[in-house]
Amino acid sequence: MREVVIVEGVRTAVGRRKGALSETRPDELAAVVLDELVKRAGVGKEQVEDVILGCVTQSGEQGGNIARTSALIAGFPIEVPGVTIDRQCGSSQQAVHFGAQAIAAGDMEIVIAGGVESMTREPMFSNVGDARPSGKLTSQYEIINQGLSAERIAEKWGMSRRELDEYSARSHERAFAAIGEGRFKDEIVPVETAEGNVFDTDEGPREGSTPDVLGGLKTVFKEDGVITAGNASQMSDGASAVLLMSREKADELGLKPKARIVARSVIGSDPTLMLTGPIAATEKVLKKAGLSIDEMDTYEVNEAFAPVPLAWLRETGADPEKLNVDGGAIALGHPLGATGTKLLVTLMNRLERTGGRYGLLAICEGMGMANATVIERLD
Repeated sequence: MREVVIVEGVRTAVGRRKGALSETRPDELAAVVLDELVKRAGVGKEQVEDVILGCVTQSGEQGGNIARTSALIAGFPIEVPGVTIDRQCGSSQQAVHFGAQAIAAGDMEIVIAGGVESMTREPMFSNVGDARPSGKLTSQYEIINQGLSAERIAEKWGMSRRELDEYSARSHERAFAAIGEGRFKDEIVPVETAEGNVFDTDEGPREGSTPDVLGGLKTVFKEDGVITAGNASQMSDGASAVLLMSREKADELGLKPKARIVARSVIGSDPTLMLTGPIAATEKVLKKAGLSIDEMDTYEVNEAFAPVPLAWLRETGADPEKLNVDGGAIALGHPLGATGTKLLVTLMNRLERTGGRYGLLAICEGMGMANATVIERLD
């Protein structure tokens, strides 16, 4: 199979729900990223063979195949198709996997993979309406919301409220440090908002998010539980994308890839616990890569809720100092369909900045699934 490389990656800054991007249509937001991506790579829009975008709430302005409409808004030729996929929180990571598979198989040479989500303009579950789970499903599995799943993970692994809040406070600390040191500057494309302002800095991190302050928040899903708004990911708005190519095509065009995709995995997991999938997905992707967790220089495990990365750390034996080094979704936000490639871009840039070789990305997904990806920085 052919080697698949990442030539370029870009994202918007992440806006809080009802924040800086609240008046920006998601199809137009994704178009900004698509346009910037090919400009940075120095590739013609006509050379792209497919645009694959993840989006979870595919209704309203995010309905009607937002990958196609965003590409048209961005000025891609009508001959460039687009497809929108939903693998819940890992949607844009799965878009990367599908694009990489098409290239590795020889079907395509150049693919854009990314995602978009406006949780302000198209709230979670607005695409579901009043529909309830099938009785044939609920007779087989206990279907609960993710917050209760997080509560059960915390209970299963014996995590205290203090431990979750300390982890969450660290996420904010790391995010503020990353922003203050300009670590995200090169990966973010500024967006001109509907109000005429330029938005170029993640607005999720909150000053004063100490363990004691977070410890004063009320629990959300269970009265005597441990999950609060402070140790869960933030609802957010944003878009992100990467440009994938075969190594041969990149060489032919005289382009210098930033990284190569070493291995990919996707797994199903318990739909009740739901958020434990990254553990098995990590084991599977490392086996496929022929590498160990110790050989990973850094990793991103999405902070859907604080128990998710903490359980992952315990089961994998990974180094907590290598995990979500620049802060995670608890501080920076989680624009569902965009998170996968957002984290991939951050991971890739961190490897470039630090000189690391291997990076791992893993994301838990609704109804019990997870994707994992291993990338290698290229000199």
